[in-house]
Amino acid sequence: MRIIPAIDIIDGKCVRLSKGDYNTKIIYNENPLEVAKSFEAHGIEYLHLVDLDGAKSSQIVNYKILEQIASKTKLKIDFGGGLKSDSDLKIAFESGANQITGGSIAVKNRDLFEKWIAEYGSDKIILGADANNEKVAVSGWLEDSNEDLIPFIQDYQGKGIQYVICTDIAKDGMLEGPSFDLYAKILAEAKGIKLIASGGISTFDELPKIAELGCEGTIIGKAIYEGRISLKQLENYIINK
Repeated sequence: MRIIPAIDIIDGKCVRLSKGDYNTKIIYNENPLEVAKSFEAHGIEYLHLVDLDGAKSSQIVNYKILEQIASKTKLKIDFGGGLKSDSDLKIAFESGANQITGGSIAVKNRDLFEKWIAEYGSDKIILGADANNEKVAVSGWLEDSNEDLIPFIQDYQGKGIQYVICTDIAKDGMLEGPSFDLYAKILAEAKGIKLIASGGISTFDELPKIAELGCEGTIIGKAIYEGRISLKQLENYIINK
């Protein structure tokens, strides 16, 4: 299972939210590149980078941070937040993203998102299927859609999607443990999907459990920043797996 630390960006700074609520913002570091380099120094190869300004805006905002991290580390970055047009996507890939994650766009503009899958390939485009009570949430989680989570994933599987990041919003940033049951349900019903678990990871002991479910990767955010999971622990996990 891949270990994928998260860096969320607001105003060029590394922050975390709780349940996607922008009013709960905590700034953990003024320098995202410094954080990314510390991940890389501990043997981590992947990074989930989210442009939270972009998620609320009509376009990509923090692509310069992406460019900086991509040019000064070897981390393979998946980038999301505010990708709403062909030009946004072009900027993200030109700025060094290895993959992009599309969430709101996959709900609000299916034709465009399906075009991206066809053009760039399913190894480059990740479906962001973030859920509130098994309904897909959009616009930086500021609104719920009428889309049921698992049929939504299955539908995009039919369009070629391989990778899905699923965050249970009720768990995100709460350090209360992830949605094991939800992930098990997705893996049972959307067979063959490469599921990346996100939200609620609070202790190192949860990682083997997520791996046992069959998740392809897991995104860890606040647990790292709050010192619940150390980079040394993650380094040892990567070495010994």
